[in-house]
Amino acid sequence: MSSEYGLLEKLCSISAPSSDESRLAMFIAGYVEKNSFSFRHRPKMIVGEDYQDCVMLVFGTPRTAIVVHIDSVGFMVGYDKSLIPVGSPRCETGTELVGILDGKEISCIARSTEDGLVYECEQELERGTLLTYKPNFREDDEYITSPFLDNRVGVYVALKLAQTMKNGAIIFTTGEETGAGNVKFCWRHLYKMCHIHNALIADITWITDGIEYGKGCVVSMKDTNLPRRTYVDKILNIAKRENIAVQREVETAGGSDGASLQKIPYAVNWCFVGAPQEFPHTPNEKICKSDIDSMYLLYKELMEYL
Repeated sequence: MSSEYGLLEKLCSISAPSSDESRLAMFIAGYVEKNSFSFRHRPKMIVGEDYQDCVMLVFGTPRTAIVVHIDSVGFMVGYDKSLIPVGSPRCETGTELVGILDGKEISCIARSTEDGLVYECEQELERGTLLTYKPNFREDDEYITSPFLDNRVGVYVALKLAQTMKNGAIIFTTGEETGAGNVKFCWRHLYKMCHIHNALIADITWITDGIEYGKGCVVSMKDTNLPRRTYVDKILNIAKRENIAVQREVETAGGSDGASLQKIPYAVNWCFVGAPQEFPHTPNEKICKSDIDSMYLLYKELMEYL
């Protein structure tokens, strides 16, 4: 485990498919509790059964909140050993899957049939068992390849930002991959508490015809949804002023927690700002280290000046 990306590797090793994020939520809360004494400013942490598996951190007097989903895609065991997608996983025959059964880790193999994916295992798994890709973190000088970089990179960047944040908030949300997340509830609570209007969606986007490795963090100007242009322009102007390379993304599909924020009855400025990766929702998601660095540097400036 490398010293620089050891935290990211740990985050990628924790199973947290949509609807079952408790293990990762507990890790995040524990990490903050253990390390916040060394943060420049200690946050107020909002966590507990009333908030399900979401975790919120509030620093000083926040103007802007970072929204970070902690769930991943996966599978649920259905009838006759079938594997029912949770979110939109993409894997091939032979992919190793892991889950928890009776408190113990179990493993199996995905197999493709005419009727869809099924599992092969030495024991029969209970219907409803949740499965995710087996952790497999790989790193070289330029790239990281691993399951769950979407969105453990976002969590990693947010926890690094927490170390020096003075004024701001971080919302670790659940259920984004299935469109049933708790970001609306979290924002209502944060709005009533802090009267906050600005959101940055710290998530991972895709390498496409217009988005490349190593060209910097992505500012999404359009996916399925359309953020407010004056807010996007502020973000782009801050990046330009600070000489931080960014890529402008214009897509016709895709979405994030920003889609949910756009529908709530509050005036919320939001924009997706995140690093791009290849092979999304597979066991081999791949990201460029320099794009992670660009994401961190841009967020640091945005939290200061937005």
